[in-house]
Amino acid sequence: MDRKTFLPVCRQDMEKRGWDQLDVLFVSGDAYVDHPAFGVPLLARLLEAEGYRVGILAQPDWKTPQAFQVMGRPRLFAAVSAGAMDSMVNHYTAAKKQRRNDAYTPGGRSGSRPNRAVIAYTSALKGAFKGLPVIIGGIEASLRRLAHYDYWSDSVRRSLLVDSKAGLLLFGMAETALLELTRRLADGEEIENIRDLRGSALLCSERPVEGVEIPSFEAVVDDTAAFNESFRLAAGESNPYNARPLLQRHGSRWLLVNPPPLPLDQSRLDRLYALPFQRRPHPDYKETIPAFEQIRHSVTSHRGCFGGCAFCAIAQHQGKFIQSRSEQSICREVQQLVSDEGFRGTVSDVGGPSANMYGMSCGNAEARRQCRRDGCLFPEPCPHLKADDSAAVHLLKRLRAIKGVRHLFIASGVRLDLLEKQPRYQRQLIADHVSGLLKVAPESLCAELTRIMRKPGPEVFETFLARFREQSQACGKRQSVVPYLIAGHPGSTLEQMVETALVLRRLGLQVEQVQEFTPTPGTLSSCLYHTGCDPFSGEPVHVPRSDRERRLQKALLLAHLPENRSAVKEALKRCGRESEEALLLGRHGTNHRPGRQRRGRSLDRGKGKA
Repeated sequence: MDRKTFLPVCRQDMEKRGWDQLDVLFVSGDAYVDHPAFGVPLLARLLEAEGYRVGILAQPDWKTPQAFQVMGRPRLFAAVSAGAMDSMVNHYTAAKKQRRNDAYTPGGRSGSRPNRAVIAYTSALKGAFKGLPVIIGGIEASLRRLAHYDYWSDSVRRSLLVDSKAGLLLFGMAETALLELTRRLADGEEIENIRDLRGSALLCSERPVEGVEIPSFEAVVDDTAAFNESFRLAAGESNPYNARPLLQRHGSRWLLVNPPPLPLDQSRLDRLYALPFQRRPHPDYKETIPAFEQIRHSVTSHRGCFGGCAFCAIAQHQGKFIQSRSEQSICREVQQLVSDEGFRGTVSDVGGPSANMYGMSCGNAEARRQCRRDGCLFPEPCPHLKADDSAAVHLLKRLRAIKGVRHLFIASGVRLDLLEKQPRYQRQLIADHVSGLLKVAPESLCAELTRIMRKPGPEVFETFLARFREQSQACGKRQSVVPYLIAGHPGSTLEQMVETALVLRRLGLQVEQVQEFTPTPGTLSSCLYHTGCDPFSGEPVHVPRSDRERRLQKALLLAHLPENRSAVKEALKRCGRESEEALLLGRHGTNHRPGRQRRGRSLDRGKGKA
């Protein structure tokens, strides 16, 4: 593929375009994949479409200043992102062991980005270009914009804006904020004077006049009650239609976090996906990039999530309001996939954070302006939520009709409590869009724990499972569910994991992969982990902190694996439930061998299933 169709990555690329200087230099912790699923290329293409000269430095050597100077000093600013993941999450497991792979790097190798990448890249840029404004953004900056608990250092850290010494932090998806910022800087405005930009955070020498003051960094660093108060106050200002600025003192300076950006309307979202992406990794790469292979033949239909799950950062980054692309825009992208030389007739996914939220919205504009709920489903579904499945059903019907599409699957997950209100979508999903295995995320099968997680209770999962099996059998299809579960989440106990393991046994389910809870910055679950107390109710929450307890919880959920027999016995003894041993470690578990199926999938032994 001609490298001239990609954005510049070196001085030679600039010269071929006749450029002597960039307007904006993007620095990313991910490899350069020119695809709308990757944030930095999407933002870079947006600025390019507005006439700005942009280039991308992907995974530069942060120890070498010259690596940041290969395209010269940009005219306006440099924009830094750690990549699609927080760099610490990318590097370390829940047990704080270093990962051996990185899906966003050629060959899947680890080590191509630094720990705390935003800080490292910003420091390198400041050394390479004295006085150049540096803007930080992406998931790492977005979730660390306030003083936050950091699991890897087991401490409360300052706002990333303070630690990085950047000029401005953009949080959320940032298209609107970045475009406005670029225009204002191009018009000659000084970055120090840009204080009113939605979706931005900045440092002020004096206390701003307006805003909600939350406890200072100095207050929250050692006081969990102050930390909880800070989290609660900040959570109340997440709705862009009524949010007020947040103020948090850091030493002698004030952190000002402006209200979140307004959601993009459909026409602007469509325009983003119509930009001239090559939908390929840069031709300089000679090895495959695993993250690209995963999404190569998938399509994003919408962004945002109103689920409000305690452990999830999507709503904090993308917002809780669903922003859906038009049918025409999505159909055009699928038609592009069909023309791809590597396409073999299968669209691997059409969806977003929850595939069945496509086309949904709040049905009451006035209620939306006043709403301060974190989500629309917990503790009860909001009466104003329009859960109609017409848009999603019609979209899938149109996509199936596109010439060259033989299979179209939903792999990005579905929200089970919404499916109860979407009978047509559910029937269509089961009949036409399951690749043999459907990924769902009950996360727990214990009612007390799902309440803490802000997830639907286990009865919702059981009702869905029965319906899934019944409808699959009626369609003559042998297909199964893949339930994803979490061990070690705040509020979870060994007793609850025993109950969950027994429910799995009763339902005829074997889970091959369990996620160990990792406290990621900015989430409610991380707040619970750090403080041991719910910031909204004040109720104490058990936190499984020891490695041994977390491993025992995980072993119970994987009780059917022979290597977990001794751990399961220990867990049952700790709970005084040795009488359950025969149920969990009987023939059903001891005869099973993991090699019978691919790693990460569950074996559904229900009626009519493979």
